[in-house]
Amino acid sequence: MIMTERALILDIGGVLEITPATGWGERWEHRLGLPAGDLNIRFADLWHAGSIGTVTEADVSRRIGAELGIDPGPFMADLWEQYLGTGNEELIAYVRGLRGRCRLGILSNSFVGAREREDAAYGFSSLVEEILYSHEIGVEKPDPAAFTAACERLATAPADCLFVDDHAPNIEAARASGLQAVLFEDNELTIARIKEFLAAA
Repeated sequence: MIMTERALILDIGGVLEITPATGWGERWEHRLGLPAGDLNIRFADLWHAGSIGTVTEADVSRRIGAELGIDPGPFMADLWEQYLGTGNEELIAYVRGLRGRCRLGILSNSFVGAREREDAAYGFSSLVEEILYSHEIGVEKPDPAAFTAACERLATAPADCLFVDDHAPNIEAARASGLQAVLFEDNELTIARIKEFLAAA
């Protein structure tokens, strides 16, 4: 049953996590004598498979080790360091204070192994009621199915959901799916928009 209660749905990378490029790929390409951009070309299918959960984290490590002829442990550790970034503590604290005022969810394009690492680092499972990772639901934003799944999981009508993301195509797709949406630029503007959304309920 769809409820009338409002819901706030947030992205992780670039919103709840601050994730500047660390140059890990360039460092590994230099270390291994590979051309610039080779890792993303070579492993494009693997990155995609990991993002929709059709491979396991062990599968990823094995292929990287086999193709590059390395112990994949240090490579994966560098990848995860960039992936996790640092917590956007101001926004996380604000969202934590909204518990009980609206439904709270996360919708994130992700990679196998992300849930465990992000929960250990930032406690997202205690921050929101529902977390939808692309590697667990098998679909990535901006596919409309991702937004449908989030609204259904939160039992809230799309028009009563506010989605926050730092990637403009995802914002456009959310709006096309009937959600309200705001492009994340900074905490001040985003928090102000969330307050307006909740005040209008």
